[in-house]
Amino acid sequence: MGTNGSTMLEPLRQGLPPLDPAAVSDAASCALPARYEAVREARRFTRRTLDQWDLGDRFDDVCLVVSELVTNALRHGLPGSTRCDTGQEPPVRLHLMRWTERLVCAVRDPSHDSPVARETDDFSAESGRGLFLVDSFSDSWGWHPLAGALSGKVVWALFRLPRPDTGSHAE
Repeated sequence: MGTNGSTMLEPLRQGLPPLDPAAVSDAASCALPARYEAVREARRFTRRTLDQWDLGDRFDDVCLVVSELVTNALRHGLPGSTRCDTGQEPPVRLHLMRWTERLVCAVRDPSHDSPVARETDDFSAESGRGLFLVDSFSDSWGWHPLAGALSGKVVWALFRLPRPDTGSHAE
């Protein structure tokens, strides 16, 4: 049904401090239908989840990135025949995962094609800036193909969270 969080996040570990599996605080996931209304559903899910995790202050940046990743999955990650209700499991899934000092938004879709950041000088254009926005509002982002029973890819964005106040201050 879902992906193993450890497997899914392996590329995030490259070049970053090791993630302690015991430090994983929370994870939430939702399936999204192959309709553009799914972007609104993804924003609502993100709002509820971040509020539950006391991260509501990060909603604006995270929501913008989630919106772009889900829109890209719907626009570029689905074959034309999948863009309607088929009674099958929805082909796009949003995952939110939180560690003590980072939050990851990951969107899975059935396409094997790599996401392409378009070079555009026209910042008033209606489309083509999605991955530029993801790059601008997250601390890092990337993608990787899925293996095994799941096919397609996951596009992820990482947000660093402030270190929790431990009560001791070094000066």
